[in-house]
Amino acid sequence: MDMSLFIAAAIAVILIGATLLLRRRYMAPKLDTDDKSASDGSTLECVITRDIHNIPRQHLDENALKVVHRLNDDGHEAYLVGGCIRDILLGLRPKDFDVATSATPEQAEELFRRSRLIGRRFKLVHVRFGREVIEVATFRAGHDTEDRNEDGQDGRQAASGMILRDNVYGTLREDALRRDFTINALYYSAQDHSVHDFAGGYRDIGHKVIRMIGDPASRYREDPVRMLRAVRFAAKLSFEIEPATATPIHQLAPLLRDIPAARMFDEVLKLLQSGHGVAAYKQMQTYGLFEQLFPQVQDAIERGPAAGMPVEELILKALRNTDRRLEQGKSVTPAFLFAALLWYPMQLRLNSLMKEGRLPPLPALHEAANEVIAAQIRQIAIPRRFSTPLREIWELQLRLPKRQGGRAERLMEHPRFRAAYDLLLLRESSGEDLGGLSQWWTDYQGANGDDRETLQEDLAPSVAKPRKRRRKPRSRPHDA
Repeated sequence: MDMSLFIAAAIAVILIGATLLLRRRYMAPKLDTDDKSASDGSTLECVITRDIHNIPRQHLDENALKVVHRLNDDGHEAYLVGGCIRDILLGLRPKDFDVATSATPEQAEELFRRSRLIGRRFKLVHVRFGREVIEVATFRAGHDTEDRNEDGQDGRQAASGMILRDNVYGTLREDALRRDFTINALYYSAQDHSVHDFAGGYRDIGHKVIRMIGDPASRYREDPVRMLRAVRFAAKLSFEIEPATATPIHQLAPLLRDIPAARMFDEVLKLLQSGHGVAAYKQMQTYGLFEQLFPQVQDAIERGPAAGMPVEELILKALRNTDRRLEQGKSVTPAFLFAALLWYPMQLRLNSLMKEGRLPPLPALHEAANEVIAAQIRQIAIPRRFSTPLREIWELQLRLPKRQGGRAERLMEHPRFRAAYDLLLLRESSGEDLGGLSQWWTDYQGANGDDRETLQEDLAPSVAKPRKRRRKPRSRPHDA
């Protein structure tokens, strides 16, 4: 009896210990933002020691640390930097790990067998470990550093202030002050496990604030995408954009139209397909950024109520659906997202073409789709691998109502059927009157053979073609 009690007690102790260990492993480090080392009132620069930031060693990526140690061993400064440190301090799992170093891109590339030098505007080295890529960037300095940028070949800016080339190399401190937001200017040293903070980012993480380093208007002119990054971080982290950082965004939002459309496609996916799409959309609307990316959609939002189109309801439902799928670990495709976003702009153009009366419905849809997509890719370059299925999803919206006979079975075999059905569900649940069409398709997919026949029979009276009246044969005059 005593032995069984002893064994039970031992098991209980082991379970409690394991639970505490797991909790310690996945809890966010405590941010002691009131510590004097975080801000002494006269300067924001500080070194935060391990006993203060409490970043667990097991939260750091092994391959990223290998890169840092290899650079250190070769005599270069090297740190884990940016979003990975920010996310660990917030108790989040970083998506990737970046390294900043005093080594030039060419020097860094020589140290790693599986590495590749990329970029001209901003040179980087990608070091590959299987499917994982560690990005290595050299410390940058300002373009006004004359002794390092005498001919302007390493760093150039347009008359508007936009950075055209950013390869002026500098020191650790200069690199920190060239970054966008304070929360992204934190450098983790693998040598003494300290965090170097040059702009008060550690404090701002504790206070949940997005703050630009330097003059916000000038920094937005250097790279207008920083406005999108501000709202993306605010949405992702549930942070507030501090007033001085937020104020210039409305006025400078049109600068986004000068950004290459291919880059904007990547930025839109980060905003709307990273699990915080609804929050990012609302942030973009708050600061007047959405209309710069989707002018046709913004126009449809404003015209929608008069046309009986629940435009914004559909957008929000599509984004909630995307956020939910990502949270569940399911796949999402930009084709469906753009099909939902651009559906009503396409519908408005389709209605205009149908009023003209020169095209049947399907060719009119094709022309409307071509015009809307062509206008959109001037802002956001949608690759053909997504624009083609987008068109197919739209075309199926016209075909799904025609489901009598064997058509329903054939439609379900279409490779875009599921995406088209999902869009149909969202349209009807948003308030578009489709006569219960989405419910019919839901029932049909879940039915067996006999039940499907019943659904077709119930459908028949409403879709059956009127019977043609038989004409009486003409009476022929008798031959004389």
